[in-house]
Parts: sequence; C-alpha cells; structure tokens
Amino acid sequence: MGNPLHTVLCERLGCSAPIIQTAMGWVAEPSLVIASSNAGAFGFLGAAVMTPDEVREKILAVRKGTDRPFGVNFHSFQPGADRIVELILENREQVRAVSFGRGPNAKMIGRFKDAGILCIPTVGAVKHAQKMVELGVDMVSVQGGEGGGHTGSVPTTVLLPQVLDAVDVPVIACGGFADGRGLVAALSYGAVGIAMGTRFLLTKESPVPDVTKAEYLKASTDGIVVTTRLDGIPQRMIRSKLMDRIERSGNLGMWLRALEAGMQMKKQTGASWLEFIKAAKGMTSHGAMPLKQAMMAATMPMLIQKAVVEGDVEHGVMATGVVGGRIAEVPTCRELVDRIMEQARERLEALGVPAQQPVGAA
Repeated sequence: MGNPLHTVLCERLGCSAPIIQTAMGWVAEPSLVIASSNAGAFGFLGAAVMTPDEVREKILAVRKGTDRPFGVNFHSFQPGADRIVELILENREQVRAVSFGRGPNAKMIGRFKDAGILCIPTVGAVKHAQKMVELGVDMVSVQGGEGGGHTGSVPTTVLLPQVLDAVDVPVIACGGFADGRGLVAALSYGAVGIAMGTRFLLTKESPVPDVTKAEYLKASTDGIVVTTRLDGIPQRMIRSKLMDRIERSGNLGMWLRALEAGMQMKKQTGASWLEFIKAAKGMTSHGAMPLKQAMMAATMPMLIQKAVVEGDVEHGVMATGVVGGRIAEVPTCRELVDRIMEQARERLEALGVPAQQPVGAA
C-alpha cells in the first residue's frame, strides 16, 4: 500500500506534504513562501497586489531563499498583468504553478501548460469549477464558506463533494483547515490535499506585524463576522471598532472609502485612473459584479494593507477564515507542517491505515 499522505498534489507540485500555503495579498511575501516551501508545503507568492517590478524582485528573492518549487498568484485584470505573465514564464524552472480567482482565458492557460506550469484556480462554486476545467486547468482549489476574505455561503463539507462529483481533475480543499485532522478529513472526501491561509498567516515567518497577529489570536469564533459593507460582497473579517463603524455607515461612506483607497492604490502602484477602472471592469466581467462594487473591491487591498503591513489595526481590516477563532499560537512553518503531518499519520493509524514517514521528507 502506498503512503496516503503522498498524493498527486505532492507528485505534481514537488512538495513532500499535501499542503498549500495560499497567496494572501501583503502576507504571502518571500519570507513566508520560502519558509513554507522549505518546510515541505507548497508556497504561493501573492503577486496579485504587486507591480511587475515587485514581482520580478520577489520571485528572485524566493529563488535565492529556496531551491524548492513554488507558485505565483495573479489576476489577469491587474495593472501590468501581461508583464507578470512573462516573468512567470521566464522563471518556469522553479515556478511550478500559478493560482488565480478571476483568471486567464484558455489561450493564456495554454501558454502556461506548454511551459510546464500548472494552473490551479481557486473557486467557490460548482459552476466556476466546471468552467475552469473547460478552459484547461490542471487542478482546482475549492474554498468553502469558512474561508477568509471574499467568501460564499456553501460550507466546505457540502461544496467539496459537489465539486469532486462534477469535475475530473484533482481537487484541493480550502476553507476551515488548520491541522492534521482536517487534512485526513479532506483526503477522505477525495481531495488531494488542503490549502490554508489564516493558519500560515499566524506563523513566525509571516511578515504580518506582531501587533496584528495579536489581534488575530484574540479573536474568538464569535468575533469573526461576514460583512457586505466593505464592497457589497460577503467577506469574512475579524470584528473590530473599524468594522463596527463600517457596518453603521451608508453608501456615501462606502464610496468615500473606495476613493481614498483608490488614491492610495494609484500612488503606490503608479497606475492611472484608466488602469484602475479597467481593473475594476475586469472584475465585473468575471463575476457579474456591478461596477460600483468592483471599484470598491479593487481598492480592498489598501484597507487590508493598513493592518497586515503597517500594523494599524485601528484603520485597517483583517481578513480571516473562521478557523482563526481556534488558533492560539504562532509556530514556525516547519513546526506547523511537521505537526500537521504527524497528526494526520496518527489519525490514519487510528483508522487502521498505515501512513509511514516518507524517506527524505522535508
């Protein structure tokens, strides 16, 4: 019998643990990607909030910090997306996969596949998974309603088997995972691994300031809420004074926040207002999202940046999966991955399924 923890995800992505570190904007920086990849997981660089020059610099930083394969996340509608695609292709020797939400068309997916780069979109609905498979992707990551940030209403335990029944590519489970018990549960459904965001955010190598990590650790499951007041779309966030004020604000307040964040976005990225509008329209074309909502959604990273980059929890927002309500400590990535794999082996052995430590595992 083979090792049930060495799945097709491990074989195709070149990692020793069937665990993906997701591409959180402002969080999935080189330090976290290097640490998670060296620990045996598969790390994704969060390039969706980066300029092409930043992407070039940070891909190089990851390559200097690890010889393990890693992935890059981007959006096809972000400013400079065409240049980012070329940078990914130029680094095909080590960039093993790309991830995206609203992503490339079939032609671009074909370019990645021809270069040996796997396409692994994140989806939150059965129809989106089916559409991505029609376009030629290699795997899909399925995020249930427990996930952080923009989220749907269908829990992972319902959505995951629905997608597994609907597509014929490997499926990765996302939303609500943080330990080895969850990994074994996902594998028992038929998934080939799990993807985790909040759990990797709360590691020592995560670049998030300690003051912000402390806010995450204080949050109970009761203190994690879903709001539509940020950009009109359900998002899961830590409840805070700012979130309470936002909940009480009207449409004018939402527009003012969007314009302020848009100005900051222009200043940091150098994008023109035309590029900003184009990015917003790109979001509408993929999700039937009204332009008003898309414009606010396009500026959301700036509000997240306040908290996770600047440590300003008073004026920023903190996306989290509901699983964040039971995370109580900040391990290293190595400690986290090793512990998850040990817990998974213990659970499998309790069920009568041997799961030996693979030779040479990271």
